[in-house]
Amino acid sequence: MKSEIVKIQSKKLLGKSKVMSLSEDSTKELWQSFMPHRKAISHRVDEMLYNMKIFEPGFDVKQLSPVTPFRKWAAVEVESFESRLEGMEIHTLKGGLYAKFLHHGPASTFHKTLEYIHTEWMPESEYQLDDREHFERFDEHYNPADPSSVEEVWIPIRRGTDL
Repeated sequence: MKSEIVKIQSKKLLGKSKVMSLSEDSTKELWQSFMPHRKAISHRVDEMLYNMKIFEPGFDVKQLSPVTPFRKWAAVEVESFESRLEGMEIHTLKGGLYAKFLHHGPASTFHKTLEYIHTEWMPESEYQLDDREHFERFDEHYNPADPSSVEEVWIPIRRGTDL
C-alpha cells in the first residue's frame, strides 16, 4: 500500500458530530442524519465528504480498545462559517502533515488498512502519530458496502524528531 506525505492547510468543516466508541458505533445513524442536509450547504469548497475522528488529547493508538471514546464527524468543507444551517456544527481542522493512503474495498475491511498503517507502515517510517484529527475523504457516490469503493485515509503525523 502506497502512502503520500501531504501538508495541508486548516479547513473549515460543517456537519454533525457524535461521541462514540468502536463497541458503540453509531456511524450509520450519524451519516443518515447528515446526508439529507448536505445539498442545502451552499458554500461548500467541493463535493467531498469528511468522516473525521477526534480522540482525547494524548491518545495512543496502541491503547485503542473497543470502548475508547472519540468524537466522529460527518462533514463537508466550507469556505466560511458565516451562513450555517440549523442543527449543524462547525470545526476547524488544524491542518499540518498527514500520511495519505487509499483504502480499496468495503468499509468492513477498513480495519485491515488501519492495521497495516499502524503496525507496519508507521514503525518502518520516520514518522510518529500526531495529536490531531484523523479523517477519511470520499465523494458522494461512495458506497461502504461496495467492494470496488475507494476512500482516502488521512493519518496525522510528525517526524520523529519534531517533538
